[in-house]
Order: sequence, then structure tokens, then C-alpha cells
Amino acid sequence: MTPEKIKELMQDCTLCPRRCHADRLSGSKGFCGQSAGITAARAALHFWEEPCISGSCGSGAVFFSGCSLQCVFCQNREIALGKAGRPISIDRLSEIFLELQEKGAANINLVTAGHFLPQVCLALHKAKGQGLTLPIVYNSSGYEEVSSLKLLEGLADIYLPDLKYHSPRLSARYSHAPDYFQKASAAIAEMFRQTGPPVLTPRSALMKRGTIVRHLLLPGETADSKRILRYLHDTYQNDIYVSILNQYTPPTGSPDLPEELRRCVSPEEYEKVLAFADAIGIEQGYIQEGGTADESFLPAFDFSGL
Repeated sequence: MTPEKIKELMQDCTLCPRRCHADRLSGSKGFCGQSAGITAARAALHFWEEPCISGSCGSGAVFFSGCSLQCVFCQNREIALGKAGRPISIDRLSEIFLELQEKGAANINLVTAGHFLPQVCLALHKAKGQGLTLPIVYNSSGYEEVSSLKLLEGLADIYLPDLKYHSPRLSARYSHAPDYFQKASAAIAEMFRQTGPPVLTPRSALMKRGTIVRHLLLPGETADSKRILRYLHDTYQNDIYVSILNQYTPPTGSPDLPEELRRCVSPEEYEKVLAFADAIGIEQGYIQEGGTADESFLPAFDFSGL
């Protein structure tokens, strides 16, 4: 990735499936809410990812501002909408990666970085040239273009995408993206092509390479969750990890939130989906226990580490 290639990609942006063609280089903002300059809200050790990502030392998470999906129930709305963020240069981003390594991070965790992917790739190349050796985690909504993911080949070691919806009706209603499953399933196939089956470090049980697909249950939508789990297991068997989440929390300050999303997922709904996952043979996975539907998983977006 070169500065010239970054300029080319930013002048007519088609990095994500929105393909909005914004001239972000001239200051226009894409669907993601961002122009060409990198903005981020936090860079710090993060302890609330899956155990093989966070471990006991924490994942070196960089939370980027903006998002190409914009779900109505987003828990990170202040950064997804671009309301929280600090400009950082490519050189500064590469320094941040190295600083997180010095702090003992298990990996570098790029959280919602797709709309800055060319710049992030250049920063990774710079950091690797200066001694960065940690695995690189690409943490994503799953709504990605395969052509953009190919920029990460040889750079990303671990993919951590969501697979939010199977139904185009749901993805249209909640994320204005009726093509979500089509795009996300193709993106996950590319991610798996790049990483192959999971590889963990024996002593620490930290993932060195592989793909973990997250699925967040939504209230009243156990049938869609089952379709997603069936698809993932039929397609990948146990060559990927599947993380089944029950932490959905109705966001505050979201007046357009549909009525059916104004409650948490019930224990009965979650147990029904877990029983289904077990029945179809999903073995490589994570589940959540207890009352996780709160904001304890959200760090303070206070520009720490930037």
C-alpha cells in the first residue's frame, strides 16, 4: 500500500458495500461518516473479547470512529456516528501499534477499521518494519467488500467478524442493508481463505491465526439465529470458532428504535439457540453466561492511548 494508492481509493470510495463513491480525499464524508483522515476514540488494552483474543493480558484494541453499517441498535453509537474521535496520522497509528505491543498486548485489534483500511495497511507495514510482531486481529461488522479484504492478505492473522442477520428483511429494517447476508457470507469466506482453521498457542491458548464469527441474538429472532448457525456449521464445520452472544441491550437515546428491540434477549431464547447449536454439532465456540446485557463491555471512549 502506497500513499498514491491511498489517494486513488479515497477519491472515489468503494471500500465497503455501500459503494458511495464519496471523494473523501477532498473532505467529503462517505456513508461511514468519515473523510480520508483517520479518526479514533481509544487505543488501550481491552479485556472483554473472547478468551483466545483477550487472554489474561488484554487485546491491544484500537477503536476507530465511523461505521459503514449503522445498525439502529448499535451500542457504540457515539463512535459509530463519528461523534467521538480524534484525528491521528498514519505515522502516529503505527507508533500506537508498537506502544500497545510494549504494554504486553496479546495482539493488535483493529475495531471497525474498514473505512480506513488503506491507511491502516500502510501503518501496519510501517510498524512491522519497526518491530511489530503481534498477531493482527481485524474486528468487523462483517459488512465488507471482498476486494477490500484482499488488501489485508499477509497482514491480518485473525478475523473477528459479526454475522448479524440471515434474513434480508431484518437487515433492511435494522441496518438499511438488505444485502447484508450476501456480502457478509462472501466476506467471511474470504477471511477463512486467508487464515484457514484456527491455530492457538498451546501454553497460553491465545489464537495465533484463524476466524471467529460472532452472532448477537436479537429479541424475538431465534429462528434467524438458527439459520445463521446452520449456515456456518454446514459451510465450515468446526474449522472456525462461533461466538454466540446474549449481550444485546436496548440502546438509550435512540428514538427510532423499533418497538420489538426495546427489550433484552430472554434466558429462554438464548437457551433455545444454544441447544440448537449443540444439536447440530457446533463444538468450537463460545457462549456467554449470566447477566451480560449491560454496558460493562464498553470502554470509555476518552481518547486514551491516542
